[in-house]
Amino acid sequence: MAPPILSLENAGVRQSSQWLFEGIDLYIAPKDRVAMVGRNGAGKSTLMRLLAGTQELDAGIKRLNSGISVVYLEQEPPVWLYATLRDYALSPVVNDGKITLQGAAPHEIEAIADELGLDLDKVSTRASGGEARRAALVRALALDPSVLLLDEPTNHLDIMAIDWLEERLQRFSGAQVIISHDRAFLSKLTRTTFWLERGSLRRKEIGFGGFEEWQEQVFAEEAKIADKLDAKLRLEQHWLERGVTARRRRNQGRLAKLYEMRDQRKAMSGQSNTAKLVLEAGDQKTKIVIEAKSISKTYGTRTVIKPFSLKVARGDRLGIIGSNGAGKTTLLNLLTGKLEPDEGFVRLAKTNEMVTIDQQRSVLIPGLSVREVLTNGADWLDVRGERKHIASYLKDFLFDPKLSEVKVETLSGGERARILLAKEFARMSSLLVLDEPTNDLDLETLDLLQEVISDYDGTVLIVSHDRDFLDRTVNVVLGLDGEGNVDIIAGGYSDWLAKRKVKLKSYSIHSSPKVETAHSVKKQIKLTYKDQRDFDTFPKDITALERQIRIYENQLADAGLYQKNPRHFDKLNEELGKARTDMNIKEERWLELAALVEGMQVSE
Repeated sequence: MAPPILSLENAGVRQSSQWLFEGIDLYIAPKDRVAMVGRNGAGKSTLMRLLAGTQELDAGIKRLNSGISVVYLEQEPPVWLYATLRDYALSPVVNDGKITLQGAAPHEIEAIADELGLDLDKVSTRASGGEARRAALVRALALDPSVLLLDEPTNHLDIMAIDWLEERLQRFSGAQVIISHDRAFLSKLTRTTFWLERGSLRRKEIGFGGFEEWQEQVFAEEAKIADKLDAKLRLEQHWLERGVTARRRRNQGRLAKLYEMRDQRKAMSGQSNTAKLVLEAGDQKTKIVIEAKSISKTYGTRTVIKPFSLKVARGDRLGIIGSNGAGKTTLLNLLTGKLEPDEGFVRLAKTNEMVTIDQQRSVLIPGLSVREVLTNGADWLDVRGERKHIASYLKDFLFDPKLSEVKVETLSGGERARILLAKEFARMSSLLVLDEPTNDLDLETLDLLQEVISDYDGTVLIVSHDRDFLDRTVNVVLGLDGEGNVDIIAGGYSDWLAKRKVKLKSYSIHSSPKVETAHSVKKQIKLTYKDQRDFDTFPKDITALERQIRIYENQLADAGLYQKNPRHFDKLNEELGKARTDMNIKEERWLELAALVEGMQVSE
């Protein structure tokens, strides 16, 4: 193993009068790809700040090798301190009042910003969360540090930007440490896991794909030790860990139920290109929650939503997917009656009781305690018609009941998000609208949210960029392509992606009937030798890569593989990531060439 370039020895940090963690040893080697996991409030971001040099240790030593540069991308990058996004992207790294890394070259940030579609001249105070996140990524990547620390890098990014970032980080040559709630993102990029739990840090040379199995093994061993010592009462907090394991197993059953719902939806759907879901006959009137008929929306000269029809059944879970600016919020507002369509109509069931959970968190008033937010100071609350004690309800949402008197502003971002979920899920409703619900949530809370959504009796609309979460929760996807089209797919994110790839790959067949052979293409358009070769050969390459990816995925699905051969497990993970990257690059390249072929085609 390569010697470390950055390390913490016997590290400790105090929080008020107690230790957040102490006695932690941590090291990072030159090409480490690390997933840092742990519950909200465990101290993950604090560890990142220690490694970055923006926070001091209360105990222990930090060691940084000479010539090693470190760049930290915070959850909330301070772009507002600069006039424009360009000024921020060009800014140097400053620690303890000293410049530790000069700013990147202007042409470097221009090139990366162009790939991300970012306007660097945007006034920083007017930038959206997504634009600020992109500017922070431009700065971090252009600096090309020895160690890149990323704290929730996918927050505010759309699916296309996340795909781009994955590909970029796979090519990054330095060490990476990543905190993220995005399971798919972590699984694809990491080969080592740091697990921060109850004030201690564990390290294992597995990517995040093997973390959950490892976690359950650790909890099972701890439970055995507690049983042998007859000292269960010494582990008062252990209800949480045991709950995590049990919840994950229960969620396997919920996933099976979700797959059944998807199969039912597929059977109820007409042709995929009709943009219309057809419900069974029978008590249709009681099943319809939302009916949209030939609705469209235009702003100025841009058509955001082209005419389409949709019927949403009681109990459906709909996921809305699309790039930033594609019209997700417009579509959500149309379906919930907040916005009138230019054409057509939307009819909502009269019995709908709608609850919306967004990122504003206006109900979390500073100065109020958790008890006051949830129960107005009482010991009991009504949870969808059932009377429940606050201590029991807090446990349902993975809180220690002692936190009931804590002020909400002292909680971490993830803990505040969990309190918001607890408050809103207590209300009676039949239609639940979740706008980016996974931001700031840890993995255990995502499992809990999956469970709550699965057990919810009503209908759910979810806007999210979290691919794994969508695969675990929705049975219908509304995919926006940015040109006004809405694809309606029975299934989850993976089903939508598969349909989208099929649609893109059939592009030249449906759009370019005159392009029959490579010979005829050469006559009709002007392609370079390399362009022509790529256009001819990439479809076969993509098919071969898809086949290889399925082989890798099937091998990694073996639950016992890591225990039998951890090196082979890590190697397969690495090869899978490379294959996915190669396939994405070739697909994008081939689609560009297909568009070129169509655009330059001349009549015979």
